[in-house]
Amino acid sequence: MAVTLPVIFFSSHFLPSFSSSRSRSRSRSRSKTFSSSSSCCSSASSSQMELNNEFGVTKFKEFPYVSAPHRNLMVDLVSTVENRLGSQLLPCSLPPDVQYYQNQSGSAHASLHTRSGDKPSHSQIDFILGSWIHCELPTGGALNITSLSAFLNPLTDAPNFLIELIQSSPTSLILILDLPPRKDLVLCPDYLNTFYEETQLDTRKQILEKIPEVKPYISSSLYIRSLVSPTAIMVRIETEASQPGRMEEVIKDHVDPIAKEVLGIWLDQCACGKREVGEAERAILEKRDGLIKIKTIEVDLGSSFPRLFGPEVSDRVLGAIRDVFTL
Repeated sequence: MAVTLPVIFFSSHFLPSFSSSRSRSRSRSRSKTFSSSSSCCSSASSSQMELNNEFGVTKFKEFPYVSAPHRNLMVDLVSTVENRLGSQLLPCSLPPDVQYYQNQSGSAHASLHTRSGDKPSHSQIDFILGSWIHCELPTGGALNITSLSAFLNPLTDAPNFLIELIQSSPTSLILILDLPPRKDLVLCPDYLNTFYEETQLDTRKQILEKIPEVKPYISSSLYIRSLVSPTAIMVRIETEASQPGRMEEVIKDHVDPIAKEVLGIWLDQCACGKREVGEAERAILEKRDGLIKIKTIEVDLGSSFPRLFGPEVSDRVLGAIRDVFTL
């Protein structure tokens, strides 16, 4: 996702000089008044933006509709990324009505948080994107989706990071956790070895699948299945209604440590690791990354958002995401 961040420019205009001392005095007085007013407006606008951003970040990190272990996991992941990469990231610049939004009936609520990489600092981060969605279901109950994605730019060819938890009931949850590759693993066996074999990512998947409640999950989308790595954790967790609290135990004792281990690998080996990428390869990476972003908007979000939030809210939010994608 590359997005154009909103920037507000403040400009001041100097009044022309006059030859008489009275004119010069009036000119200085008017200039001083204008400058003071402009400075006041600038300070007020800046303060309002900071307040809006603080509100949006707070709302995002509430993760209000999920269990405590689920919420703690997401907050810890977001905090770990921001603490480790903080100097490389710009503040979230989304407008307040995109950082938190809902549909007209109030049956669907969502929060969006993005931070783009600081290009002047030669950051390898394109952007990070976190979100949660809560939607009441017509059949009763609710659908809760929490996610965190981190995308790298063409200064490196290392994989991205993705985690998504999709919970449709207290006893059913789908987990997707992966470092999606950005190169063809058949053509680049060293890439496969560096990021997937030497890091032993597959062992995390094997450990999780040994839990009785955990079964493999196969996405109905061939496109999504073509994007993930061979070590992707895509599982469905189904617990018994007669065992209240069991889902929370699985998340706390198993999903939480594994997700943090995978994120740690991504931070060490991908986000903060240095890779030599030539100009020709950068162009290929940029094209591939761009196609994935376009597909995400057109196929995934473009079809689901209007149904959940209506055309007006959907257009506003998707427009902001497009901006982030094209920065």
